[in-house]
Amino acid sequence: MKSLADGLPAEVAAQVSEVWRANETAYWVARDDLLVTLAGQWVAFADGKVVASGRSRVEVFHAAHQAGGHPYFARAGHEYEPVRMRRNSFLYDTSYPGASLPVIAVEFRPDSGIAGGVLDRVIPDTGADVGALPRADCQAIGFSMTQGIPGLLGGVGGMSANSLSFVAWVVLDGQEYPCEVLADFHGSERILGRDVLNRVDILFRGPAGEVVVNP
Repeated sequence: MKSLADGLPAEVAAQVSEVWRANETAYWVARDDLLVTLAGQWVAFADGKVVASGRSRVEVFHAAHQAGGHPYFARAGHEYEPVRMRRNSFLYDTSYPGASLPVIAVEFRPDSGIAGGVLDRVIPDTGADVGALPRADCQAIGFSMTQGIPGLLGGVGGMSANSLSFVAWVVLDGQEYPCEVLADFHGSERILGRDVLNRVDILFRGPAGEVVVNP
């Protein structure tokens, strides 16, 4: 069993909790038994037992955070399946005006109810399972690399990269929403995923070049 932490940048991997590594190892020892009842469900595993499980990734992820203990977090039976970011990037055709990219300003919080950091040029991406931010943004907002849960970030091309997941909250239109944010160690885009977008009304007014939240 190859640890998910080992594919991270060396200086980040060194900050991954030894407790999380122990929970990862213990999960794989218990995996066959867990698959009998939990196959296909999201599972948080710590101290030799399941501390949270269910069908909703974001709900189980936040429940795992509340349980504490640096749990291992995965979808049982699909442990190496990456979080999908279905956007793709292309070089601009300078002879063609191209299509405008919808972006919004979003406040990201490491802790509920406590002001975080407001980022502009965040892409509301209906093709992304959860949110993602460049490493520098994660650090500026206050996400601690020692608290991240190792996982995989994948794109439309089928390639995946190691990442860290953080429990987070975002504020849109004055309302706070629990969510998950992945640290992107290779990209520069700011992504807001479906774990938030599925709970708000978003109007893309293409001709006006405007995105309206809860119109």
